[in-house]
Amino acid sequence: MEINIIGGGPAGMYFAILMKQADAAHDITICERNGPDDTFGWGVVFSGKTLANLRDADAISHAEITREFEAWDNVDVVHGQDKISIHGNSFSGIARIRLLKILQARCDQLGIRIHFRNEVSDIDALKQESDLLIGADGVNSRVRQRYADHFQPNLSTRPNMYIWYGTNQLFHGLTLTFRKNDAGVFAAHSYKFNHTTSTFIIECDQETWSRAGFAEMSDGDTRAYLKKVFAQDLHGEELLSNNSKWINFVLVKNAQWQFENVVLLGDALHTAHFSIGSGTKLAMEDAIALRHCFDRASNVSAALAQFEEVRRPVIEDYQAVAYESMLWFENARSYMRLTPIELAYSLMTRSGRLAHETLKRRDPNFVVLYERATRPA
Repeated sequence: MEINIIGGGPAGMYFAILMKQADAAHDITICERNGPDDTFGWGVVFSGKTLANLRDADAISHAEITREFEAWDNVDVVHGQDKISIHGNSFSGIARIRLLKILQARCDQLGIRIHFRNEVSDIDALKQESDLLIGADGVNSRVRQRYADHFQPNLSTRPNMYIWYGTNQLFHGLTLTFRKNDAGVFAAHSYKFNHTTSTFIIECDQETWSRAGFAEMSDGDTRAYLKKVFAQDLHGEELLSNNSKWINFVLVKNAQWQFENVVLLGDALHTAHFSIGSGTKLAMEDAIALRHCFDRASNVSAALAQFEEVRRPVIEDYQAVAYESMLWFENARSYMRLTPIELAYSLMTRSGRLAHETLKRRDPNFVVLYERATRPA
């Protein structure tokens, strides 16, 4: 098959790797508008289950990825002067640029062409040249926009503002930190992804953002303000910017996932709020699912139809869980009245995915503390 992929992120590259691995005769080209060393953001997160899926799909890239990992099993919730730790959660982090480099090298090893700094100007022409065209070009997908009448996208811009920083302060575990000042409530999502650096995502509601005056602040002024907000957590370390800007989370859904020989993958197809994990995980698992459909189907149309049939319920369930988590953070201000142990329990159970008994099996000590603290007098 002649396969063209628009978007050289994890979704596009990983699908190319899996298809080339399945049949070396596939002619696969990736067009990526950015350069090979360009990346936005800092670290990305994988669960233990996702790592098992990556190992089964391509053991070579899995070995390289896991060699770079920082792993943890704790979620820490910081509220006021208290930190509550909940154990039994399997996660790993890696620098996004390192993940991209590993996948780029694997593509090169398999003979997959990647054309960097290549913005596809005529998507229709590329579609005609292809047996299969993949739109893996992110939240602002041009492929999705070009065939919007067929995909029927639904994009919902959420009210909270967030900004994605790095820091050399190391957070050993997924740390959720809540701080208040005169402007309002700020929440930070942080975790280390290598030996020297942590991701540090800060979000707040629109009222807090406006009262703080971020609209008029420079990048340096914004980082100085937020460093002060999280002073007791950063311990003097700076917030590191990588084209970091305040943005709103966009919830992406599509009524149709495929059209003729075109299909969407990753953030072009769906998004899930960053508070429950990485879009990178979903993107790479999309690639695995689509590859399996090609293993079973007799032609492109059948494979794409099967992909939508088997993968859509998984994504819809994941998005439903992520939606509840997103709502919790959008209303974080209302939870600041809780004690630290109550806040930690509310956070762990916010999506409805983690039941009381499951949490008790993961970390019985935490549940005992919670039950003791909330027992009627």
